[in-house]
Amino acid sequence: MMSMPAQASREMRFDGIHCTLTVQKFPSEVVLLKISGTDIGEFGSAPMLELKQCLTGVDPIRLFIDARDVRGASIDVSGEWAGWLLAHKAHLRDISMLTGSRFVEVTADFVRRFADLQGIMKIYTEPAAFDAALTESLA
Repeated sequence: MMSMPAQASREMRFDGIHCTLTVQKFPSEVVLLKISGTDIGEFGSAPMLELKQCLTGVDPIRLFIDARDVRGASIDVSGEWAGWLLAHKAHLRDISMLTGSRFVEVTADFVRRFADLQGIMKIYTEPAAFDAALTESLA
């Protein structure tokens, strides 16, 4: 796992039976969403409400989604995230998502197309490239 530059951040963690999800907001308008396990929606809308609180600044955020340890997501959950991203697109400068499997990559591409994020969402399959982009955004 990468080491991030030392700067103050706010973090909210959700621990469930099937999934762990963390939302970390940095002062530089960078937000890191880390997901591991299988997201079946056990947290309800809580992660999206937490993420929405990160959109309160004047400037759009740079959203990084670290899904390298995700085994899968239900169709309902993928649809909910796509709808949320579409609804908040104006508050997103760009989105970078790291996938850990071909299945999650295909799901991410569905979300990108459904939410009309082709111009602002980049899908990474190589952890080193994702980690470098995140480190650069935090610098």
